[in-house]
Amino acid sequence: MLKTALQLRWIAALLFALAISTVFVLLSQWQFSTAESDLPASTDRTEAVRPLTEVFTPGVELFGTTADQMVSMTGSFRTDDTVLIDNRLYDGEEGYWVVTAFAVDGAPGEAVMPVVRGWIADPDDAVPAPSGEAAVVGRLLPPEAPVAQPAEDGILPSLASAELINVWDTPGYSAFVTADSVTVNGEAAEAGDMRVVDVDAQPQETTVNWMNIFYALEWVVFAGFSVFLWWRLVADAHRRSLEDDEYYDDDEYDDDDDNDGDGGGQPAGRPVPSSEVQK
Repeated sequence: MLKTALQLRWIAALLFALAISTVFVLLSQWQFSTAESDLPASTDRTEAVRPLTEVFTPGVELFGTTADQMVSMTGSFRTDDTVLIDNRLYDGEEGYWVVTAFAVDGAPGEAVMPVVRGWIADPDDAVPAPSGEAAVVGRLLPPEAPVAQPAEDGILPSLASAELINVWDTPGYSAFVTADSVTVNGEAAEAGDMRVVDVDAQPQETTVNWMNIFYALEWVVFAGFSVFLWWRLVADAHRRSLEDDEYYDDDEYDDDDDNDGDGGGQPAGRPVPSSEVQK
C-alpha cells in the first residue's frame, strides 16, 4: 500500500487533503474564540469616573466592555425634552423614570444624552430639569429595545434611544446615563420627591455559546474526515491493483496449461530407444 501512496497523484491528493484540513482547523479555532463572550469591564475600572467624551461617542453601539462605566459630563438640560418611562420598580414599588435630554459640551454634532434624573411614584411628582450650566455624574448604560405599544402623552414604555431621538428630533447617543448627582453652579439640583436611580455594575460572568462550541467540534471532525477519505481512496486503489495482478497471473497460468497439452498426448519423459521399438 505504501507503494501506491507514494505515487505522484496520491501525494498531490494528500497535500490537497491536508490543505482542506488546515482550513477546517482554523475555522474550528475561530468558532472556539467566539464561543465565549467578552467579559464586562472590571469594576475597578468602571467605578473610576471618566469624562463621557473620552469613553463613548454618538452614532456607535455601546458594547459590554464600555457599559457600566461611571462618567461625568457638563452641559445643559433641554428642559422641554423630558419624558417618563413607566413600569419602573423602586424597592418593589412601581413608578416612573424621569428622563431629560442633556446637551453634552464637546459632543460631536451637538448630540444629547438621555439622563435618568430620578424615580417617581406619580407623574405629578416630576421636578422640572434645572436650567443653566450643569454637571452630571452617573453610570453609562446601553439603551433598551423599543416596545410596540401605544405611548401616552409624555410617557414611554421603554428607554429606547432610537425612539427618543425621534421624539426629541435631535441627534443623540445610543445609550443613557442614570444620574448619581446633578449639580448646577456647584450646588445640588432640586430633586423634590424624585429618588436617585442607583444601578450597580453588571456581574463579572462569562457567557458560553454552546452552539459555537458544537460548530467548532464539527470542523475538527471534517478535518479528520478529509484525511480519512484520502486514505480510503488509496486503500481502494491498492486493492484494485492487487486484483489486477492476480487476474493477469491466472491468465498466464492458463496459457501454460494449454501449451503442455500440445503433441498428441505424447507423455513427457525419456525418449524410447529405436531398438526397443523394433522389438
